[in-house]
Order: sequence, then C-alpha cells, then structure tokens
Amino acid sequence: MADVLLFHHVLGRTEGILHLAEQLQQAGHAVHTPDLFEGRTFETIDEGFAYVKETGYDTLTERAGQAADGLPEAVVYAGYSLGVMAAQQLAQTKSNARGALFIASCAPAEEFGSPWPAELPVQVHGTKGDHFFADEEDLEAAQEITEASDSGELFLYPGDQHFFADNSQPGYDADATAQMVERMLSFLKRIDE
Repeated sequence: MADVLLFHHVLGRTEGILHLAEQLQQAGHAVHTPDLFEGRTFETIDEGFAYVKETGYDTLTERAGQAADGLPEAVVYAGYSLGVMAAQQLAQTKSNARGALFIASCAPAEEFGSPWPAELPVQVHGTKGDHFFADEEDLEAAQEITEASDSGELFLYPGDQHFFADNSQPGYDADATAQMVERMLSFLKRIDE
C-alpha cells in the first residue's frame, strides 16, 4: 500500500480533509495529514489567506518540508487547493516521490525549477466551473503537467464549487467526491503494483 502525504486547503485541516484521508486509509493506504496552520481553521478563503500572508509562504513551505522528513522512501504527495503548492513542490524536487494527487489547484511546473518529470505519475481533479481552478492558470497548468507525465490524468467534474470534496463545507458534492476517491484509489493501486 502507498504512503500518502496530504496537505490541506486554505481553510485549514478541516474535518472534511480528515474524512478524505480516512477514505484512502480504509483501502489500506497510510495517509499523513500534517497541519500547516497549527490547529487553526477558517470559515472563509479570505480569512485563510490572511493567515497565510501573516505567517508567510516560507514558513508554510518549511512546515511542509518538515512533514515530509522521516517518511518512507516512496511517497505520493497530495494536496487540496493551497496544499497543492506544497505537494507539487515536494513531488517535483524530492527523490522519494512515487506520484502526485492534486485537487482544485495546480501550478506551472517551471515554478518549481524544472519541467514535470515524465516518469512521475500525476492525477489532477477539479470542477469545471470553479473560478479558482478553471478560470485561472491552474487548469492550463494541470493540462500541461498531465500531458508531460507518462501517466498523467486530469478529471473535471460538473459544478463550480472549490471545496467540492470537503464534506465539512457547504459546496460538498458527494457524487463527484465518490468518483474522485474511486479514481484516486485506482491511481494508488497502479503505483503500488
């Protein structure tokens, strides 16, 4: 089974993030969910970004790196929204990366110093109408890295909710999340073979 390091979104390590991790754990995977916000959760994206600005991206990046230290030799780096930035950086720069799972965000690979490694499997999920994902450069970046990977997949779900896969948020979509989790589990199974 795979070791997965799952970084939370801008609202913090919500119950919905833990529930998502639990769904992967029930299939036998070891899922680590570090809290980059040190116990804080937020009601709105603006509040979350205010905390990020106050804390600093460098500090959050350092916390993410510390969370990755001491993990097994093979890790799947995963992130949701803001957490994708930490996951993507580690996936592209750590030699122990076995794969990457991104939800509702993606950055151009060059932002982390190099093109996407062709041998690194990646799967990206988002909703078609999410303006944070589909209307910004994230979708274009997701298309580029999934095409650059020998095993890249991009899945778009109906709807416009950014937090569609977090069952503690009002925009939660149970059907899209179930389909996403099924695809993630298939991805992890392929990596584990």
